[in-house]
Amino acid sequence: MLKVGLTGGIGCGKSTAVRQFSELGVPIIDADLIAREVVGVGQPALQEIAAQFGGQALQADGSLNRAWLRQTVFGNAERLQQLESILHPRIRKEILRRMDGYQLANIPYVIVDVPLLFEKGYEQIFDRVLVIDCLPDQQRERVKQRDGSDVALIDSIMRAQVPRSERLQRADDILENTGSIADFNGKISKMHGKYLVFSGT
Repeated sequence: MLKVGLTGGIGCGKSTAVRQFSELGVPIIDADLIAREVVGVGQPALQEIAAQFGGQALQADGSLNRAWLRQTVFGNAERLQQLESILHPRIRKEILRRMDGYQLANIPYVIVDVPLLFEKGYEQIFDRVLVIDCLPDQQRERVKQRDGSDVALIDSIMRAQVPRSERLQRADDILENTGSIADFNGKISKMHGKYLVFSGT
């Protein structure tokens, strides 16, 4: 089974690509979803976060106080490192567990959606890395339309990600999302065919 890690800059169209691959019958593993699951009530990661960050890290109902935690780690590299050392080994382990499950089911290939794939060193667990790309001005415009965010915030998010040039250099495959949605979907279908060939299907 071919293991494909999918990533890209904010606003490049990762969600659209994932949806299209899913419609083509490709199993999708969502790292963001796993990140939310590993800090669910009763999970060891949540207990560890509470131990490291104190009771304020939890809401009254025992769930994670996301807003407080986000503020606590924002701009504080040491606290962010603490949080990530709790989360990322568990996220990685769960991604590997799910990929193994699909392998047993004789699936040709699986796509793992990892927004911070390069930033957090996930690339070595995949056979191929697929980067969804568009122009920086398109990123700003799309995120502004989608979230109503101002350009300064969007730029700060873009700066926190691996630079576009590095993303493209480190990619095995690139899907350009610079034209129409029909054009993008056509490219995704071609890539799907390519991955089926690579997987030996």
